[in-house]
Amino acid sequence: MATPIYIIEEKKLRRNLTLIADVAAKADIEIILAFKAFALWKTFPIFLEYIHSTTASSMSEARLAFEEFGAPAHTYSPAYTDEEFDEIVRCSSHLTFNSLSQYERFHERAKGVSIGLRINPEYSEVETLLYNPCAPGTRFGVTADKLPAQLPSDIEGFHCHCHCESGADVFQRTLEHIEEKFSNWFPQLKWINFGGGHLMTRKDYDVALLIRLMKDFRQRYPWLKVILEPGSTFAWQTGPLVSHVVDIVEDKGIRTAILDVSFTCHMPDCLEMPYFPNVRGAKHVEEGGYRLGGNSCLSGDYMGYWRFNHKLQVGEEVIFEDMIHYTTVKTNTFNGISHPSIGMLHEDGRLEILREFGYEDYRNRMD
Repeated sequence: MATPIYIIEEKKLRRNLTLIADVAAKADIEIILAFKAFALWKTFPIFLEYIHSTTASSMSEARLAFEEFGAPAHTYSPAYTDEEFDEIVRCSSHLTFNSLSQYERFHERAKGVSIGLRINPEYSEVETLLYNPCAPGTRFGVTADKLPAQLPSDIEGFHCHCHCESGADVFQRTLEHIEEKFSNWFPQLKWINFGGGHLMTRKDYDVALLIRLMKDFRQRYPWLKVILEPGSTFAWQTGPLVSHVVDIVEDKGIRTAILDVSFTCHMPDCLEMPYFPNVRGAKHVEEGGYRLGGNSCLSGDYMGYWRFNHKLQVGEEVIFEDMIHYTTVKTNTFNGISHPSIGMLHEDGRLEILREFGYEDYRNRMD
């Protein structure tokens, strides 16, 4: 098998989709796919068996929803531009404004879509500031003190996003803040979107609590359609990134296995979050073992230390687990390094190559 390659496993994807569809049905809510975490459009026929809508944050994502998923997008952007706005409207069913000034500037051009406003409940338990959408000074959403008592008549929904791979207990506490600050406006609305970060496919996630929270919320506000738009939860634990060792070097007692993948190019969240990925057949250690290094010339393109139960050899596979979400959408060609191929392992055991990349993909970015 040629590497590097992301392999999405159909059986695991369908497992997640089945759970998500079941939660949506039991809780009487809609759960839609956020492209910011996963946008492999060749898998959309599978998704369409379970869900009916997606969420976009740009013109390109909105077009992908409309043209490849076959349904207009629920679109939110921190800032719409004159040049792209009309095309975004064409490809959207719901459109959320980040600020009252953006609303004033564009709402008259948003004909035929359901208009929403992003709110900021000023509460989030996300500890990493890079991923905390409610951190002090955030550029996201409108706080309750800035909203008029009577909303403009064409605002039909609220959108908020407060989580990052969070549990239902976190949502329970966050929901209290949302209702305390914004429930006075709920009678004026038709829908509320509680954003992403609801990691319901993680093994320790309390699915029953999420369902109960949503059913109770729907009882309190039966006129409100409730939407969740997670990204990671769809592709969570659905496949690895497979790489090979291309060299082993040593300096000052540190052995580095250089791979044919790059952390900065292919696994950027490992450096941005940061977090240590799981490596098949290896244990992360504080020192010793092998440091895993990427194949870019960024000095910091390496990640931690791992102990294997054998001596690594050039040509050997190194497999990074759970590398489908927030990877394929964030890869870049820094240094002219190609994206890994993308494959799907079907339920019958057949590996289908969905996409391979080469020089032309790098060159075309510079046109």
